[in-house]
Parts: sequence; structure tokens; C-alpha cells
Amino acid sequence: MSDTFSIDVTVAGAHDAVVEKVTAALAAEGFGVLTTIDVKATLKKKIDVDFRAYSILGACNPGLAHQALSARADVGLMLPCNVTVEENGDGNCTVRFIDPMAMMTFQSLGEDETLASLGAAAGEKIARAANSLA
Repeated sequence: MSDTFSIDVTVAGAHDAVVEKVTAALAAEGFGVLTTIDVKATLKKKIDVDFRAYSILGACNPGLAHQALSARADVGLMLPCNVTVEENGDGNCTVRFIDPMAMMTFQSLGEDETLASLGAAAGEKIARAANSLA
């Protein structure tokens, strides 16, 4: 279910329906989706290639983001928390949630106790969202 920097789940359903499920699961944990990148449409428009349905969602928990940015301004480079939804072609989608703990402990960020604590808190919320979809 997880590797070093993501929490992965397989969700039954078509791409757009799974994006809606993911958005609802994130909202239940206090995250909003700030950005949605439709990779399939972007690649078709920019370089005229066909690609499977694939979206990148930029999820943010405003309270946690505010605390992280207040602790260290350059942590904004690690925000928002990305989530990908990728159609598998078998009636399922793979959903990958970035592990906030991995982001908040990357290199020198890990030396900041506040960021490590926030990464753990965000990670618990993301894990619950992912588990609710499994």
C-alpha cells in the first residue's frame, strides 16, 4: 500500500467518479483541492499525444499549511500535497497520495521539530483519507 513517499490505493470506478471520491475523502479530513491538472488534456493540447486519464490534485489543509509556512517559509515548495488519480484501463484507478511526513522531513526540513510534527499530523489525515477509499 505504501512506498517511501506515497500512499497508494486502488479504487474501483471511472476516473472522474474516483476524482470525486478522492475529493470527498480529503474534505472529510479538512483538505480542500486547490488545483486540478488534467494531464490527459494538457498533453493533448501541448504536444498532441494521447494519454490515459490522469489527474494531479493539489490538496491543502489550510490550518496545517499556515503553521508550516509560519515555521519555515521555504516549506511552501513542498505544498500543496499532491494526489494523483490514474485510470488503469480495467475499471479501476490507482490513487497516490504524497506522504506529508516524507515531505516535511526531506533533508534539512527534518531538523525542524514543528515541521516533523505537522508532517505526522497531516500524514495521519492523508492515511485516513486513503484508507476510506480502499
